[in-house]
Amino acid sequence: MQMKTADIMKLKEFAEQVGLSPTTVSRALGGYPEVRQETRERVMEAARRLGYRPNANAVRLVTGRAGAIGVVMGRSGGGHFFSEFMGGMAARLEGQETDILVSVAIDNNLDEELAIFNRLAASGKVDGIVVHSPRPADERVALLNRLGVPFIVHGRSKTSFPHAWLDIDNRDVTYRPTMHFLERGHRRIALINGPKGRTFVNDREQGFTDALSEYGLSPDPKLMMNEHFSEETAFRFARALLEQPSRPTAFVAGAMMTAQGVYRAATQLGLVIGKDVSVIAHDDVFPYLTPESMLPPLSTTRSSMRMAGMRVTELLLQIISGRPIQECQELWPVELILRQSTGSAS
Repeated sequence: MQMKTADIMKLKEFAEQVGLSPTTVSRALGGYPEVRQETRERVMEAARRLGYRPNANAVRLVTGRAGAIGVVMGRSGGGHFFSEFMGGMAARLEGQETDILVSVAIDNNLDEELAIFNRLAASGKVDGIVVHSPRPADERVALLNRLGVPFIVHGRSKTSFPHAWLDIDNRDVTYRPTMHFLERGHRRIALINGPKGRTFVNDREQGFTDALSEYGLSPDPKLMMNEHFSEETAFRFARALLEQPSRPTAFVAGAMMTAQGVYRAATQLGLVIGKDVSVIAHDDVFPYLTPESMLPPLSTTRSSMRMAGMRVTELLLQIISGRPIQECQELWPVELILRQSTGSAS
């Protein structure tokens, strides 16, 4: 208890120098939205001038916060998508005296995730939770509503339980590329999609089929793949299709790495990307894999996973501070950027 008392005194001493209460100082440093901007700037300037860095335990005693946000990661590590998203979270939390608490679960094991959320809520170790890869009727959303834990969904669930969310327009991720191909004479268009059962996968399939229906076409199940995104699975799928006499002339790929698989399959068969086979992929904006570096440069729909991580974290901090969840629901548009991987049907 002596250490905690000393920590509080340090906070009180700094607050006295600033001329504010310890609670106001803690809330200003913690990014609480109800603190006026001029007050926040005044506290931050004083902290820099005096070299004050709040002790996490002292801040938690004053604010009642745990000082952590919970995230559940699959044992496979989540791949490039998860690392970019986490990088965005870390960037937003820099200097916030808030940590990221990562719990590991068996991939796609709903029961284990539910058990982790129950444990986190009971322990009080986190102030809020980020939910990834939602399902249409997501039991995690229902559970967190019952537990009363602040949370936000990266994506959207169709559940009746109200929840905060940030999502991209996944219908447009496939609708716009498919329409682009159809307008240029393509009729045999293949879709490389994610695993069934996820909301974003359903939305992307809907965008693909909606575009086809506008041209009086029905989707061919043989031209549609549902798997976890990887170059190898996309390569095998594309290779099998491109070896057929009635091969597809265009691919809508769900991720950059799946586009790489299509490129490799086409190259092995002596087909030219942009001439014999057209490709548009969704780009989550990875610094180490860019569409401009592919040969030929890849046409994409674009949305930054890192920026999503930053914004999801910002919204969750606001929810923790009392902002209504109905005000924390954002749908981000995607842009279609055409490069040399697309052409008219031959």
